[in-house]
Amino acid sequence: MGDIAIKVEGLYKQYRLGVIGADTLKDDLKLAFAKLRGKSLADVYNIEGNDRMVGDSEYVWALQDVNFEVKKGEILGVIGKNGAGKSTLLKILSKVTGPTKGQIKVNGRIASLLEVGTGFHPELTGRENVFLNGAILGMKKHEIKSKLDEIVDFSGIGKYLDTPVKRYSSGMMVRLGFSVAAHLEPEILIVDEVLAVGDAEFQKRCIGKMNDVSKNQGRTVLFVSHNMASVMELCDRGLLMQHGTVHSTGKVRDIIPAYLNVFRAEKTTSDLHTIETRNGNGFIKFHKIQIVDKNNSNIDFALSGQKIKFKVTMKVHKPMDYKQIHLSLRLVDSNDVTLFHLSNSIANGKEDSISATTDEFDVFFEIVKLPLNSGKYNFHLFCSDLQNVFDEVNFAGELNVEGGNFYKSGKLPPASTSSFLVDYKVNL
Repeated sequence: MGDIAIKVEGLYKQYRLGVIGADTLKDDLKLAFAKLRGKSLADVYNIEGNDRMVGDSEYVWALQDVNFEVKKGEILGVIGKNGAGKSTLLKILSKVTGPTKGQIKVNGRIASLLEVGTGFHPELTGRENVFLNGAILGMKKHEIKSKLDEIVDFSGIGKYLDTPVKRYSSGMMVRLGFSVAAHLEPEILIVDEVLAVGDAEFQKRCIGKMNDVSKNQGRTVLFVSHNMASVMELCDRGLLMQHGTVHSTGKVRDIIPAYLNVFRAEKTTSDLHTIETRNGNGFIKFHKIQIVDKNNSNIDFALSGQKIKFKVTMKVHKPMDYKQIHLSLRLVDSNDVTLFHLSNSIANGKEDSISATTDEFDVFFEIVKLPLNSGKYNFHLFCSDLQNVFDEVNFAGELNVEGGNFYKSGKLPPASTSSFLVDYKVNL
């Protein structure tokens, strides 16, 4: 395979809904006969792989025609919405479950951390589980023993090493599990979202360790996470899963915007004119709002540090010449505390005018570099001529933010980011 660590070709995985375990005895017999004839379960049931749910049948495709390669020493970020097929893919690669059909070629030993307690026997102590995992990887006892101190030191659970792991907390289990997986020298390390269980300091150490095993030791890492800052900091390439298929692969900086677009709702415009609770005389009213990226494409999620714009469409209900039109958007946190206030009066140094022939116009509130951490935020809208309030809509919409590369360092912006640091423009 040369410099290829993992090669996946035409991979499918099918599950039967409502069935615990792989299949019924009837299915097992059918599959056994099918294998003798060189066929798969999919062939037995004559099911095509073009849809996740197969008509009205009880069979569903978790993965469909998945194809990709991972080079040796590469860190691949596997991202996608919940239910996209990420965990199923990693379980097949880790041989926790088998594929329905397709081919997987792996060059090297794989160590996986898929769920809390993966690979641990609850009745055995932490020490005994370290040796058990090493033996499963094909290591000799003296090889495991030489790594034991390093594993214990990294995990930080030294005094609990001789306690049965069934008495460990989930955090302790993750610490030991990652430490074992990373230090027993597998050629390929697979880590699922499980690191989210650990504290921030341990997550940082894990990312540092994955960087080390890849860049300094030439090992391959597959990393699944919903934390886009961690993915950007750690990964060379990204693989975006959607509906059990590979949506796209490429450089992480290109894949993450594609990931955010997957979240785009069918209806990306918020109809402000339907909101009944509002203030003002209604001469000019907020009609609808869209949140768009630098290419003016609608988005439902924004990244920290991303350039975004609030595109607000205004309707003039009483045509006349308006002078000194003041427009503002105020972004607030979950406690309705103002984070920053965007207005044409401040950004442009003056108010704007509207002619009597105007019946509709757009306002763009542009944030050059979004200084917010991950979370949900609300915004209020206000329009006046400094004498009369035309329209005021509180809690007009919601902005969802994912962690991004704000400082170009892979680190999240601090929670105390000041509103005075916002760089923005307002254009009519």
